[in-house]
Amino acid sequence: MIRTTGVVILAAILGGTGTLSGAELKLFGSIQGQVRNGAGVGQMGAAVFLMNRYERIVQRVLTAPDGRFRFDALTPDNYSVRVSLSTFVPAMRNNIPVRAGMESFLNIQLATLFSSIELVYSNPSQTGLLSDDWKWVLRSSTATRPVLRFLPNDPWLNGGSAPSKSGSPFTATSGLVRVSAGDQGISSSLGSEADLGTAFALATSLFGSNVVKFSGNFGYAPGTNTPTTGFRTSYSRHSDSVSSPNVELTVRQAALRQRAGQSFFSGQGANQATPTLRTMSVKVSEKTNITDAMSLEYGAVLESVVFIEHLNLFSPFARMTYDLGRLGLIEAGFSSGAPALDLIAHNRDDSGQEALLGLAMFPRVSLNRGRARVQRNETFELGYRRAAGSRTYAASVYQDFIRDAAVTFDSENNDFGDGDRLPDLASRSSIFNMGNYKTIGYSGSVTQNFLTNWNATLMAGATGMMSPGVSTLESNSGSELRQSMRPVRKAWASARLTGQLPSSGTRVIASYVWTPDGTLGPTHAYLTQTNTPQLGMNFQVRQPLPAVAGMPGRLEMNAELRNLLAQGYVPITSADGSMLLLIQFPRSFRGGVSFIF
Repeated sequence: MIRTTGVVILAAILGGTGTLSGAELKLFGSIQGQVRNGAGVGQMGAAVFLMNRYERIVQRVLTAPDGRFRFDALTPDNYSVRVSLSTFVPAMRNNIPVRAGMESFLNIQLATLFSSIELVYSNPSQTGLLSDDWKWVLRSSTATRPVLRFLPNDPWLNGGSAPSKSGSPFTATSGLVRVSAGDQGISSSLGSEADLGTAFALATSLFGSNVVKFSGNFGYAPGTNTPTTGFRTSYSRHSDSVSSPNVELTVRQAALRQRAGQSFFSGQGANQATPTLRTMSVKVSEKTNITDAMSLEYGAVLESVVFIEHLNLFSPFARMTYDLGRLGLIEAGFSSGAPALDLIAHNRDDSGQEALLGLAMFPRVSLNRGRARVQRNETFELGYRRAAGSRTYAASVYQDFIRDAAVTFDSENNDFGDGDRLPDLASRSSIFNMGNYKTIGYSGSVTQNFLTNWNATLMAGATGMMSPGVSTLESNSGSELRQSMRPVRKAWASARLTGQLPSSGTRVIASYVWTPDGTLGPTHAYLTQTNTPQLGMNFQVRQPLPAVAGMPGRLEMNAELRNLLAQGYVPITSADGSMLLLIQFPRSFRGGVSFIF
């Protein structure tokens, strides 16, 4: 019987060809993958460590120029992979099973806060050592049956992962704490971000495949008795075979500053105290691959806004991407309601900071004849992007329909626009409702990579902007100012430089956007491009600090200067001779310290 079994095994190995080749004898497995940043660009020189189940490093490689790496000839077992690159939070994945004849692929996205590794399996080959037919032959043999018996409680033999050695349900925990200060927050076409002083974010993996994130932004508004806070909790499940949605709950509260002598209500409510702005939203989003070349990101946000009135805002969004291979990418995006921060943040360089930005970004609420209104954007966009060597070319065409458009408003006369002005959360000015307008625009850009970590982008286009039809008003009525606004088509251009100094690790982002004087814009938030221009001259600097002995994580200083030259300030003279200013992007200066772990 032993001789018969030996003949059967030898026939299984040599069957069909009579020779033993390395392609057919698949006793080992392999792991390969690609390391990218938040914008989807492959990262060269990232250190990838492969560790066995005893957490010992067995192999180490550096990623190629496109971010790819590979580990070959791995014996079947459970492995761990750790990826690290300067200025990014290291990514870690445990319990990666390797099987004979199987190749595992890792999608790795590095960020400054939440780096992630997604595991994708390839189907094992059936032309290797043992086909299904020979397995049944061996199972029918009395001599080999005990050897091939599967143990019911062995997760490795049943295709699962080995249990965690630590026994803790929480793994791969990372976080950020940021303390900032400045003369004001940020106000843009996306919303009003209150500078609340302290923000934090925490992400952890629950039982390996469940990701839980919790973040907060809180402070105490000066001149009021109401704390200003925001908290967000999200849950998603990473599965190798089933797409799982991301569920997110956000609650926010902000107290508005009321100037002396300024009233926000007319009639019987003129003596009421300024109400508190409260929001609560639920978001469900998902990304799925329709085919190998086509993917779809979609979701919706249901937000309840309580301010003077109870307002509900439903905001669906979607983006479809079709990969043409060497010919580039075609993307089609849609959003309605609030700006789709998921699609916009996905294209930004810093996904961790964008997570905190989205939490602090309140809806653009304004007043129209004493009634509260929320700005709603409806956007259709078609984009194309192609990488050719060290250059990336992109183009897009879009249509925007904006309802209850809000701009920053400053006036020497507190009586102007009674019932039409509202204190801004992000500045010492007010918010003015410009009404509705519709526009069609287009843009084109080219990005050139040079040196190691530097790139420059030139972008230009034309879009509809808002411009006042008069220079002097006949009354102090907000309705007259709103009716004088009219859309005009103007060209614009921008330049952007991003890079990192190799000696100090300082990361610098400098940009400049030019538009004609006397116009407000551009206000379009791109769904298919990697850069959303912000008006004027802007600088962002992030400087890593020396590590403190015994303290885990790292420290980083950051500074932001927005619209440094105060461009896009449109002056109008009111009926009493006082000066009014309509501002799309107020000038702001901010800085702080972040602790990242």
